[in-house]
Amino acid sequence: MSPVPDSSDDGFGGALLPGARPAVLVIDLMRAYFDPASPLCLPSADCLSSAGRVIAAARDHRIPVLHTRVAYGPGGVDGGLFVRKVTALQQLFSGGGAMGELMPQVAPAEDELVLVKQYASAFFGTSLASTLRAERIDTVVLVGVSTSGCVRATAVDAIQHGLVPLVVRDAVADRAPGPHEASLFDLQAKYAEVISEARALAYLSEER
Repeated sequence: MSPVPDSSDDGFGGALLPGARPAVLVIDLMRAYFDPASPLCLPSADCLSSAGRVIAAARDHRIPVLHTRVAYGPGGVDGGLFVRKVTALQQLFSGGGAMGELMPQVAPAEDELVLVKQYASAFFGTSLASTLRAERIDTVVLVGVSTSGCVRATAVDAIQHGLVPLVVRDAVADRAPGPHEASLFDLQAKYAEVISEARALAYLSEER
């Protein structure tokens, strides 16, 4: 697959070509983002269905799928300044509880790694980079939430680790259309390839 970025003459929007060894990274698809009782609940759950189809395609073609979730120790002791800035994080993800559970539509298989993180990027303070390097992964297909937060931070870190980030537009979501669309625009311009679900499925289904 050869993504075709938006044409640009301002120095942005060059093309990143996906490699031959992808992995799907499922970012923080936890109950807190889909339960109306949660202060972090998103306005739509549509991204779950799309993410589920991307995950299924990866499994069908024996492509690694890795998941992340957020969890903190008692009182958010390991959350640093982040939980002071976003106070709902400590409330929802300290000491276990239902809000930190991964959604059943995208539940990990028994042999799939679940990384626990405390900050926005899936790379920060986790073994993700070394795990991907050991498997010789060159491309990460990103699905999950939120577009302007953990998805964006993970995509930025992915390119800094020498990985091609593919952000699946249909399979990511945010708290409002503004930050969602602005983040996708900026990711495409500077850090990633933003692709449709259909293009993601085609890429994951290629012969390797």
